[in-house]
Amino acid sequence: MALTLRTFVSAVRSLSLQHRLHGRNVALVTSRGVHFSYVPDSPNPSDGATTRMNFFQSITSALDICLEKDSTAVIFGEDVAFGGVFRCTVGLRDKYGADRVFNSPLSEQGIVAFGIGMAVAGSTAIAEIQFADYIFPAFDQLRNEAAMFRYRTGNLFDCGSLTVRTPCMAVGHGALYHSQSVEAFFAHCPGLKVVIPRGPIQAKGLLLACMRDPNPCVFFEPKILYRAAIEDVPTGDYEIPLSKAEVMLEGTDVTLIGWGTQVHVLREVAEMAQDKFNISCELIDLRTILPWDKDTILNSAAKTGRVLISHEAPMTMGFAAEIATTIQSECFLNLEAPIERVCGYDTPFPHVFEPFYMPDKWQCMTAIKKLLNY
Repeated sequence: MALTLRTFVSAVRSLSLQHRLHGRNVALVTSRGVHFSYVPDSPNPSDGATTRMNFFQSITSALDICLEKDSTAVIFGEDVAFGGVFRCTVGLRDKYGADRVFNSPLSEQGIVAFGIGMAVAGSTAIAEIQFADYIFPAFDQLRNEAAMFRYRTGNLFDCGSLTVRTPCMAVGHGALYHSQSVEAFFAHCPGLKVVIPRGPIQAKGLLLACMRDPNPCVFFEPKILYRAAIEDVPTGDYEIPLSKAEVMLEGTDVTLIGWGTQVHVLREVAEMAQDKFNISCELIDLRTILPWDKDTILNSAAKTGRVLISHEAPMTMGFAAEIATTIQSECFLNLEAPIERVCGYDTPFPHVFEPFYMPDKWQCMTAIKKLLNY
């Protein structure tokens, strides 16, 4: 439901009162904490030796492997030469030289246009947009050029070796211009692949898969995870298949679907539902937004009959709407309740009201109760 700013402020005041009356803390996102508890994934033993890495270090590792094994690979973007604002390219310029890791002008449109040209010429182009909030000047290049290039040339040419990396989602103090989740915009672009990892192991494997995929990819990195997420990550070269969702927890009563940071919120919700109400939740990380894994989602929806989809982006035209529509079309006779969406509000991303904007575990838990009581 679309909200005016006045309605949103009113809702926030009401929520604040409810939280005080119920004697529970609002899930805060601050510079000192996060609105979720991070549970690290376990590495696949078949991927070899591991070392402890946080999220941004796993990105650096993936970029390092790509540069080492692919002599055509180049990295460029604003400030990447000295490591980037989130330190994802630290040391790579020193190791591979200024002709392979270099700064670009402050022009997102120019960065992506240059990347398209490099990819068409035969290089593996890895572009960084400093924040997803500022990717929109490059939207024309991504939508009308990168996504269309193969189709409009009848497969004579393509820019499939282009990967655009960009930090996304809430960070706790980003407000309007450093907290947006913009994945749904690019899900409307046939010809692109859109990927969002949930942690360091996933980030490295999915990024390596993107950089080697024969299609242009947009790789969103939840910025709050850069330092908050730490795992034992395989040090060697491995890939995680694109367009394949992962069932993280198996369950029988409710299907929970998310991606990026919100997966960790939903994991807490699943544990809370089991411990307090004996509700068995199946948790799915979508991972690839486009093309997305319909089979895994539909099989789970048909099994449980109840579905909750949650993302940080505003509800209206968010990608949850596409998933819900597909489930309704394919699994209508299996559903025991209307599909629930717990998402951000249809307002600019607030600063002081960020704790109320975020789709936290309490809102998700309320939606699960609604599904079970329908």
